[in-house]
Amino acid sequence: MRLPYNYKEDAVRNIICVNNLYKLYRIGDSAVRALDGVSFCIKEGEFCAIVGTSGSGKSTLLNMLAGLERPTRGEVIISGRHIEKLKEDELVKFRRENVGFIFQSFHLLGTMNALENVALPLTFRGEMRKTRMKKADRMLELVNLGRHKLHMPNQMSGGQQQRVGIARALVADPKIIFADEPTGNLDSHTSEEVMRLMQKIVREQGRTLVMVTHDPHEAEYADRVVHIIDGKIVRIQENRRDSENESK
Repeated sequence: MRLPYNYKEDAVRNIICVNNLYKLYRIGDSAVRALDGVSFCIKEGEFCAIVGTSGSGKSTLLNMLAGLERPTRGEVIISGRHIEKLKEDELVKFRRENVGFIFQSFHLLGTMNALENVALPLTFRGEMRKTRMKKADRMLELVNLGRHKLHMPNQMSGGQQQRVGIARALVADPKIIFADEPTGNLDSHTSEEVMRLMQKIVREQGRTLVMVTHDPHEAEYADRVVHIIDGKIVRIQENRRDSENESK
């Protein structure tokens, strides 16, 4: 099978490539195609937004990229590895070492303060408490929450909680960050603050960020926008990578 826009020649720059990706769900005697022959690549250090309405297949695609679901057919290649071929324990290890997640509903533990929530992924990696807390403190400073590090989730606004979520996604130094409707529970002003923060982190730290959203306005902060309808990519839009969005 042929990979999109010459994967072999551009492999040094591409951190994610999907090729001829299908996902079928059985509902009774019928089959629903959530993804229908999707092929595209994401470059290292790129902010890529996947945009579509509810039921378009965008969340299914994100799950495939993150190794949370297996495709019915096709390839998912991340850093040269075919993750669709990995066993479950290998996938868990791969996600732990390479991936950070930002969730719509924050998913902070109410019994932990901001610092402890950010440090949590490092606990699963077996790092010493002193090292965990030092790294978590540095990440909270990065998202401008250093003064709130001892606050519990119920003492913070929605925007502050999402910034804690961003810090948590960054703390283990992942190659790729996946964000699923990261501003879905925020008001418009706070949403723009969070989008600017994510854009800044991608550009200053060279992170690769893949975001799913239903909002075309939020997609304007990305370097590239993949539009998906009924499980098919209908358009890939290049945004100018400059300071235009930062001034909005």
